[in-house]
Amino acid sequence: MKISLGKWLLPLYTVLALTFLMVPIVYTFVFSFNDSLKSNITWRGFTFDKWLNVCAVQNGAVCEAFANSIIIGVVATIVATALGTMIAIAIAIVRYRFKFRSQTSLFLFLPMATPEVVLGAGLAAQFLSIGVPKDMLTIILAHIMFCISFVVVTVKARVSSLDPALEEAGRDLYGSPTQVFMRITFPLLLPGILAAALLSFALSFDDFIITNFNSGAVTTFPKYIYVSAARGIPAEANVIASAVFIFALVIVVTTQVSQAARAKRLAKQA
Repeated sequence: MKISLGKWLLPLYTVLALTFLMVPIVYTFVFSFNDSLKSNITWRGFTFDKWLNVCAVQNGAVCEAFANSIIIGVVATIVATALGTMIAIAIAIVRYRFKFRSQTSLFLFLPMATPEVVLGAGLAAQFLSIGVPKDMLTIILAHIMFCISFVVVTVKARVSSLDPALEEAGRDLYGSPTQVFMRITFPLLLPGILAAALLSFALSFDDFIITNFNSGAVTTFPKYIYVSAARGIPAEANVIASAVFIFALVIVVTTQVSQAARAKRLAKQA
């Protein structure tokens, strides 16, 4: 019997790739139940204490770092999403021609192409030269700056897919510019805006290099993980990381199930 190499090569590659990606996640989840002391490198026994006392007094630093990352991520996401959406719509880089249009697009995409170490060092030097102390504010400003580009790209893709005839129909029905935007344009752009906001928050929450250059004494969750990695990431950090992963997984599964149920209802109505 002949065995087709191509028939088995792709499934084998897929299984190996998924295994390679899932091993760190499984390790993080398993070692969140480790009965560790100062080090969390070796397995010492199973316990629920780390989950039940993740923010105990002696381990409060990890929760403080996590809270800092949440605050920074939320504020940076709100500001970057608002500014990036306005840039993609109000400046109208997609639909309309204006002077320096290509230069504006280039400047917006530069932060995406610039290495983070260069961007972080440049921002740190700029804050130092104007005498701004490094704290949570400088982290938020840095995150807003590099998140705006990703928001603009995401919303721009959504704007370019809109049919201008829909807005023209709204104006033909004597809708004011505000009414046309709120009742037609904004609802159509909302999925792209939400996607941009989620991407912005993920980038902000996960960033280490730019944060490390501009954080000063403020500790974020990625920074805490980096400092702790030398002696084994504390089980409490694994607990928070596992909880974030489970929460994100629940959101994705819930969204997919709701979309499938909605598509099924629409198919029945049709």
